[in-house]
Amino acid sequence: MDELFEQATAVMAELGEKAGLKAGDTVVVGCSTSEITGSAIGTNSNPDVAGVVFDAISRYAEKMGWRLAFQCCEHLNRAIVTERETAPFAETVNVVPQPKAGGSMAAQAYRHFKDPVVVEEIKADAGIDIGLTLIGMHLKRVAVPVRLENNRIGEATVAAARTRPRFIGGERAVYDPRLM
Repeated sequence: MDELFEQATAVMAELGEKAGLKAGDTVVVGCSTSEITGSAIGTNSNPDVAGVVFDAISRYAEKMGWRLAFQCCEHLNRAIVTERETAPFAETVNVVPQPKAGGSMAAQAYRHFKDPVVVEEIKADAGIDIGLTLIGMHLKRVAVPVRLENNRIGEATVAAARTRPRFIGGERAVYDPRLM
């Protein structure tokens, strides 16, 4: 379990560095605890593993001032668990994620957030996908892959992305390099 904590912390640190995240940014997390333990996605939900990985991710995010959003599994249509202040204008849905209906990580987030809500969508600045759960629908419009050297948590492959503003105006436009 200590190794999972260290791996999750390393993923978050590398994401922050490579994606240029700043305080106030939102990071969406998709996670299959089944994949972390070497099982096929959706077959072996593990609340203990979720607790360790959630602790690592939330501690690092809090230290950096990032907001977190955790994606539920397909049984809850990939809804999002987040703090109410992260999605103040989003319409909430009435569900409480459980390990076998929403996923262990989403259930963990719901239990540990101060004022949790579940919403159908969010537009995050960056994200990590632990076990290839497909978080892309919850990222802002232009997602850019972030190639991580720390790309495993347990047995799960970790993919990551950041977002950037859309380029508009064609070839004559001048772009702000700080936003790329």
